[in-house]
Amino acid sequence: MIKTHGHKFHIPVLGVAFSVDAPLKVAKYGISSVMSAVDDTLMEKLRKHYLEKLNRPYAAIGDNIEDARAKRVTAYLNMVNMLVKEQFEELKNSPFETGSEITKYFEMLPDSSELKIKYNDMMETADEVTRLNLQTELRQNIYHGSIDINIMTKLDKANYDSNNEALPSEYNDAHASLRGFAMSDLESSVIFSAGMNPKLYSYIETFKDFYPDLNCRFKKKIVIKVSDYRSALIQGKFLAKKGLWISEFRIESGLNCGGHAFATDGLLMGPILEEFKNRKDELMNALKEIYLPALIKKGISINEEKLSYDVTVQGGVGKSTEQEFLLRYYGVKSVGWGSPFLLVPEVMNVDDYTLQKLSDAKEDDLYLSDISPLGVPFNSMRGNSKDLEKLERVENGKPGSPCPKKFLVSNKEYSDKPLCTASITFINKKISDLKSKELEPEVYQREYDKVVNKACLCEGLTVTGLIVNNIESPKQSRAVSVCPGPNLAYFSKIVNLKEMVDHIYGRIDLITNPNRPNLFVKELELYIDYLQKKMEETENNLSAKEEEFFNLFAANLFEGINYYKKLIPEILEESETTREKIKEGIAALEQRLLSIFSVAVEID
Repeated sequence: MIKTHGHKFHIPVLGVAFSVDAPLKVAKYGISSVMSAVDDTLMEKLRKHYLEKLNRPYAAIGDNIEDARAKRVTAYLNMVNMLVKEQFEELKNSPFETGSEITKYFEMLPDSSELKIKYNDMMETADEVTRLNLQTELRQNIYHGSIDINIMTKLDKANYDSNNEALPSEYNDAHASLRGFAMSDLESSVIFSAGMNPKLYSYIETFKDFYPDLNCRFKKKIVIKVSDYRSALIQGKFLAKKGLWISEFRIESGLNCGGHAFATDGLLMGPILEEFKNRKDELMNALKEIYLPALIKKGISINEEKLSYDVTVQGGVGKSTEQEFLLRYYGVKSVGWGSPFLLVPEVMNVDDYTLQKLSDAKEDDLYLSDISPLGVPFNSMRGNSKDLEKLERVENGKPGSPCPKKFLVSNKEYSDKPLCTASITFINKKISDLKSKELEPEVYQREYDKVVNKACLCEGLTVTGLIVNNIESPKQSRAVSVCPGPNLAYFSKIVNLKEMVDHIYGRIDLITNPNRPNLFVKELELYIDYLQKKMEETENNLSAKEEEFFNLFAANLFEGINYYKKLIPEILEESETTREKIKEGIAALEQRLLSIFSVAVEID
């Protein structure tokens, strides 16, 4: 068993509001989590809420303040950092007794942790002097979890001044969020997701906290969420040329995840991780070759022997044995557990209605939807209150949202300034266009349904943070959107933090559906579903480009299947019975793929 110092998992960003204050609930226990930096107005309301609750002074950052968005982000992050440090100091000084905070810290650690082993030794020590010495040593070797933020690179719309003139690009949404983080007191990581934004990446170069000291320590680290090795290499080289180092590549399943789903061309998690494992040194050397000369040009000296990067993974992990396999076989640093934490109200902001719906949700209730205004597939749950509100507005002849926040504006079909495709303005224009085309009734209805299906995620994904914290929002809808991954279908118990952590480390079992497939099997199933749906959409009108795409997609799936067949005997953390079940699941999906897609692929 590999000994570790602290936790083996992290909590990824969940929606916007669900995990926006998660560090205030888990960081003191050494657990790292990620907050969304999308909604500065939500952050401002929460900052006011927490400071007033603690009888601390609060000075509002109004819309009339110059650079208000960045300043709100900075102020919120500084507050979270301050409160976490205060919580942690209080925990460190609490007594080692049943129910105390420091006891809870050590009890939640994985049993393989060196600290956990020392803690158990202390608990079994009868000599009082030795016991006190061990307690002192334990207190000196604990640390709080990282307070990380997520920036979705594509959410980078331009903003305008009072004269309706476009502001410089550094005032774009993502740029301002980055500046807010860069100017904060945090010593943590920013996770960039949704692909490369060259202009945003270039902007990182202007902030000193992203550069290393002599021993390659970074006050602020860059983490890139990637879907494959090629993406890591391209983005890594782009940043390295600017003297910027990626400290972590965070691999996320394209489809077996929550929120927006960025499907690969049929590349599966196992083969992707295998490539990172086999080409670890190659990637390091390729990036160092560019990075080191760039640092020299900037007059920065480092001990290059201490330069390193980590690989982490997330998406669909639901059992301790799956986590242990990923850690051991692929050598990843940490494993992300996202959707199951939606059933932990002690950690996540989930309103009562949504919490119960999540608890009751089965496989068919969790689906890959087309509701996102960005036009990107979005994991959703049937019957969420935002969808119910949306349908009610359609039935009343008032489809669409007022679009007060405008974070997801992207469509310039009707205006030089982009519109949100879920907005009243856009939907009314689109419906007028449909009516003018004099389509056949069934064609019109099909196109109409697509238009009015878009949901206002800006409000839907943020309001739950206000509901849970009893913060009034008179001008904001109280209907909630939620974006769990498919993995949540196999969990139904509403639990506390310690119970979820105990499940993560295999001390208890919270899976309530005994038919839950292995994460690799489930991801393969999701990709075949995705391919089949895409093929059905173009069945009668297949272009040469689409045919090429389907062939590549299927070829990658077949290669993935062949890879998993060879991998199964290596999954030593599972029983022989479970490995046989994985084998049967892969074989059944292979037959399904063959039945829906005929392609000449050489399978070794």
